[in-house]
Amino acid sequence: MPCYDEAATVVEMANRVLASPYTAQLVIVDDGSTDGTAELLELLDDDRVQVVRQPLNLGKGAALRRGFLLASAEFVIVQDADLEYDPRDYAMILEPLLNGVADVVYGSRFQSGRPRRVLYFWHSVGNRLLTLVSNMFTDLNLTDMETCYKAFRREVLQSLELRENRFGIEPEITAKVAAGGWRIWEVGISYSGRTYAEGKKINWRDGVAALGIIVKYGLQTRRNQIVKIRR
Repeated sequence: MPCYDEAATVVEMANRVLASPYTAQLVIVDDGSTDGTAELLELLDDDRVQVVRQPLNLGKGAALRRGFLLASAEFVIVQDADLEYDPRDYAMILEPLLNGVADVVYGSRFQSGRPRRVLYFWHSVGNRLLTLVSNMFTDLNLTDMETCYKAFRREVLQSLELRENRFGIEPEITAKVAAGGWRIWEVGISYSGRTYAEGKKINWRDGVAALGIIVKYGLQTRRNQIVKIRR
């Protein structure tokens, strides 16, 4: 669980995660918060919780990379510290992994009969565009590449050499999972998006940067796929 200035929600989300019967470990990486988040995390009293603090704000990708190194459970799920994603969906997300048919599972906000808060039209268009361009390079048919809810077999996750520090970690993970030929499944999830007034941090600049990252790692993926075919 990466978090940055999430004092309003981080404790409630941590408690929701810990309430799940599937939670064996919760690694929280505080990414240099200055709003009291770090002090609130010290109040969490559960042996399953491990809190680490980045010396300064390095970005979601950097926080995730640090958390991935500390993960010890068989399966790993990325969980944001806001209240947009519901840990009660863990059962659906983990099902393909537990059944042994998947190595990676994406929770889609757009392929779902689950409840979803209605918010920004252009934000959803941007998400779908990024997913489309990512799919063009990776030859996957995902509906929600930018989703927070990505679940992995731990050995798959820890085999990925990830480099991106900010929100570009999402397309990077997708490109490298595709390049690795891992079995990917997608399940519908609920989604309670928040407004910018409520603390939403990603914006159009992150979307533009993500396009560049999709092209960068997508080209690497295509080259790897061509080499494998030739061999």
